[in-house]
Amino acid sequence: MSETIMPKEQSKKRKSTKMETQKKVVVPGERGVKLIHNPVMNKGTAFSLEERERLGLKGLLPPRVITQEMQARRIVENLRKRETDLSKYTYLSALQDRNENLFYYVVREHLEEAMPIIYTPTVGRACQLFGHIYQRSRGLYISIQDKGKIREVLMNWPHKDARVIVVTDGERILGLGDLGVSGMGIPVGKLALYTACAGIDPTLCLPITIDVGTNNETLLQDPLYLGNLHTRVRGKEYIELMDEFIAAVEEVFPDAVIQLEDFATENAFTLLHRYKESSRLFDDDIQGTASVALAGIYGAMKKKKSKITDQKFLFLGAGEAGIGIGDLIVDAMVEEGMSRQEAMKRNWFVDSKGLVCAERKDLADHKLPYAHEHGFVKNFIDVVKELQPTAIIGVSGQPKKFTKEVVELMSVINDQPIIFALSNPTSKSECSAEEAYTWSKGKAIFASGSPFPAFKYKGKKLVPGQGNNVYIFPGVGLGLVYSKAKIVSSRMFLEAAKVVADAVLDEELDRGTIYPSFKRIREVSINIAAAVTQIAVEDGDVPGNLLTNIHKEIRKLMYEPDYPKFI
Repeated sequence: MSETIMPKEQSKKRKSTKMETQKKVVVPGERGVKLIHNPVMNKGTAFSLEERERLGLKGLLPPRVITQEMQARRIVENLRKRETDLSKYTYLSALQDRNENLFYYVVREHLEEAMPIIYTPTVGRACQLFGHIYQRSRGLYISIQDKGKIREVLMNWPHKDARVIVVTDGERILGLGDLGVSGMGIPVGKLALYTACAGIDPTLCLPITIDVGTNNETLLQDPLYLGNLHTRVRGKEYIELMDEFIAAVEEVFPDAVIQLEDFATENAFTLLHRYKESSRLFDDDIQGTASVALAGIYGAMKKKKSKITDQKFLFLGAGEAGIGIGDLIVDAMVEEGMSRQEAMKRNWFVDSKGLVCAERKDLADHKLPYAHEHGFVKNFIDVVKELQPTAIIGVSGQPKKFTKEVVELMSVINDQPIIFALSNPTSKSECSAEEAYTWSKGKAIFASGSPFPAFKYKGKKLVPGQGNNVYIFPGVGLGLVYSKAKIVSSRMFLEAAKVVADAVLDEELDRGTIYPSFKRIREVSINIAAAVTQIAVEDGDVPGNLLTNIHKEIRKLMYEPDYPKFI
């Protein structure tokens, strides 16, 4: 697969000026049918008559030249004819495989419609059926058998300047559990959102799945499963593999940012703490989820006209997402003047066994900071009665745990109860928007991880907000790519949350939405990227001249999916 080719002197300049990814005038490295079959270069029926003549395309395409806008109209028309979301997913995946610019043009112009198809909730079902709907390889697969040779595997990637890598080992895909290599749909989907929402050129994006086996017996018995047919490798051998992977990435792609995605809780915390001080790396499930949840809380504070330090949070779920959110809320409370000890006591957790408290002797290390002095309480509803929180946050992966009784009790305790049902996909949500609004008699400030439709309660249209990490990670990644900051700090995610909350309009708050419209997501990403760069400058990590005309400079770097002109 050929890359965009500029004249040599321009190519050298591009390397020294960070990331100039706009494709305007291009010298193709291929001709004829090979050019049509190259998804990065292909324009399909939009090749001009002159281009067809020069590039050996005459007769290989229908005679009439069609604009990209008209091509997109045809794509959307056919997309809407498909009866299931999964068939829409495979249709768009096929488009991405043959014409990347057109794929991103369609996604950009129809983002709110396309996002639930190319990512949550549809991507979850696509991962479950990955071996059955597989069409064409995308990204890299690194197997446990590649130990000692990971550098060579990375060198096989056709684009030599990867800037954003999303990697998973497939053990905890959304709320669906261990899907092994079938989890590749997650890195692919995340990176599509990096491009659509933050303008990262798709040729600079690299999805990777690390195959160390799977403990999913159904997959091990499935003749169409595409991964290694053995149980998961753990312990020393697993860590050695990940150490080699991180080192190889830093050698082969020294400017790359690594996003850890959908690792199981123990490995997620272990890997983040192992590498975060030495590598350009973050965990989206811990830090990205924390940031988008905090953004929703800031939005709720605007609606309630209250302060975060006045709140008490109760989490259902004490894994990587829950603890990550709790940690960032504590940082936010400390920033507003509360002591860290008091801030910790404003955050309580319920796991699968009951209340996380000091008297329990069965707690994993990541839960211990939140094991407060309190008698053990088993049932969630009883914890709500005793603690009387102002907010409940569901990150359990267990559907329907926010029952009618729970929501009604929260509405008795609070005039405007904060109810976040953040588990993905929709089938795993702790409650639906309709349930939250109905059971609270329209009082709830609600957000979910996957989208729910608007709901009319007593004549008032309520539009639920979606606490989607897409508000956070593309902008953080864009800022890291622009600034080349060496370390990804927690403060970057705190500031990103503020940027998202600041973008919420009063009319959105009036209809119950505590997140900004996805239509403004690229501007939100630019503002997050600027905030990330500001922090990197303040930390002494990058030079201060990066702040000069920063919004303009960041915008100049952003990929637009318009077709290039071939010369």
